[in-house]
Amino acid sequence: MSDSAALDSFLDKWRARWPEWSVAEVFVAPARRDIAVAWFALLQEFEDALNIAGEPLPADAKLAWWGEELRGWAGQRSRHPLGRRLEPVRADWARLAEALPTLAEARAQPVDRNAGLAALSRYGDAVAAVEAGVLGRAPASRSIVAQALAMRLAEAGAAGIPMELRQGGNDAHAARAWADCLLGQWTLREGARERRLVSAFAHGRLRRLAQRSEPGALPSRASLLFTGWRAARGD
Repeated sequence: MSDSAALDSFLDKWRARWPEWSVAEVFVAPARRDIAVAWFALLQEFEDALNIAGEPLPADAKLAWWGEELRGWAGQRSRHPLGRRLEPVRADWARLAEALPTLAEARAQPVDRNAGLAALSRYGDAVAAVEAGVLGRAPASRSIVAQALAMRLAEAGAAGIPMELRQGGNDAHAARAWADCLLGQWTLREGARERRLVSAFAHGRLRRLAQRSEPGALPSRASLLFTGWRAARGD
């Protein structure tokens, strides 16, 4: 497989997980679309390692490999197809590399809400710092954390809910309570336009999960367009 085809496969994998983007990318300048998708695809690789089901050793090895890879980007020594697109960006890749081990630690079920949020705080700070270089503006770190934990809730279910919320034995109620907590952490108006778009869609997914205690179907195309338009404006 050529480098171009390998890169496209990673970008397409992210687009398949976020079909909302195909509606909203009209609000993004064409020259910025590939770099934005490459960045979000990279973050998805990390979140996949966070939300691994079963034996964690392969995911831990993957995170360690990514740490080495990111450190190499400062010297333009990329090996991964995503690096072909992201490596030229002047950003603190080493800081992100140093934060990756916290993803493995964050798989442990947190004792309470504060512990759940704190587990990914270092990762959120690092992502925000690098995104300032990639997209030109830093998002709120707490929003990065909330979005990562929202994805964990959707993919890991009860394992991603703080223990204090599960004491009553009703996981559906606990999921709604955790989702409400994460929604309260989210700041939708900060960051670059591309971040605001993705954040708005992730926020919408979490709202639907909070309402139904399980992931809901995507809204209509017209609704997604309206959400994207508002996010692009910064409303």
